[in-house]
Order: sequence, then structure tokens, then C-alpha cells
Amino acid sequence: MQIAALATLAPSVAFAQNAGAVNNLLSNIQGTLNIIIGLLFVLVTLYFIWGIVQYVGAGGDEEKLKKGRQHMVWGIIGMAIMAAAWGIVNILINYFGVNQTNIPVIPRINP
Repeated sequence: MQIAALATLAPSVAFAQNAGAVNNLLSNIQGTLNIIIGLLFVLVTLYFIWGIVQYVGAGGDEEKLKKGRQHMVWGIIGMAIMAAAWGIVNILINYFGVNQTNIPVIPRINP
């Protein structure tokens, strides 16, 4: 009888171990992507600022104005892409429940 009870619990224990491994993997991926997206956000912002510097320092030269304006536009597009990527990562992480801790609470018995 006890063996039958243990046999029915074995798949749920194995699933819990696999779920923990998947949860850990997704958490690691989230941390890595947040770092990468943060660094790319900084680079895109610097690219945008460089476009502003080129635009302001053009001195009336149409070619430099055009180049500076183009850098600013691509910087804004890059920022929008990075914000969307960050949002998609967070939506997926919340959907899979990585940020939720499912630690069972052990009831305390006061003597």
C-alpha cells in the first residue's frame, strides 16, 4: 500500500524538481537580458546625444545637420526597441511566474 502511494507521488516530485530548474533557468535568462538591454539602452542614448552634438555643432552645414538629425532619429528608434524588448521580457517572465516564490509555509506548533 505504501509503495503504491509513493508511486503516485513520484511524478509530482519529479515535476517539482524540473519546474525549479526551469524557473532557475528563466530567472538567469531574465537577469542576463536585463543587463544586456540596460547596456544597449546606454549605448543608444549616447548615440542620440552624439546626434544632438552633431546637429548643434553643424554651423549651418546642411550635410552635418542631416547626419545629426539622422542619428537622433535612429537613437529614438533604438530607445523604443530597447523599451519594447525590456517590456516583452518582463511580460514573459511574469507569465511564466519566475518572480513568484512558491515556498510552502510550514505551520509552527507552539508547545
